[in-house]
Amino acid sequence: MFNEASSGGSDHAAILNILARARPERLKAFAETLLDGADGGINVIANRTGLVMVPMRDTVENVDFHLGEVLVSEAHIADGAGHVGYGMITGRDLERAMAMAVIDLCLAAGGHDRAIADFLADEKHHLQAEDELRMRQVEATRVEMETF
Repeated sequence: MFNEASSGGSDHAAILNILARARPERLKAFAETLLDGADGGINVIANRTGLVMVPMRDTVENVDFHLGEVLVSEAHIADGAGHVGYGMITGRDLERAMAMAVIDLCLAAGGHDRAIADFLADEKHHLQAEDELRMRQVEATRVEMETF
């Protein structure tokens, strides 16, 4: 549905994952720089908050179930040439979802340029560092049950 034909696949999913977890202030500031150079208009198709179900799998019973609902902000935009951009983040931050959609639209319209590639690389590196720190914190709380 969203950029699947032109740039879909695991690369696009990985990029959307980076954008969804990017630092909000950097994401918004970078999207503003992209809007400054945008030609023509951008049509807002959807810009809203809502609740989505979170699917999970019970690995013991091997069945799917819904864990609950999560509040999300969603933005769906298109340019005059028919390229679409999409952004969805958890929480109530429509500006952040719109910033994500603007960057996704620029990727769909023009592919990767140097500025977008640098931004994505910086955010990916930051997220990897955050994940590593979190895993260290989790590891510190691990209990060996056999020592009890």
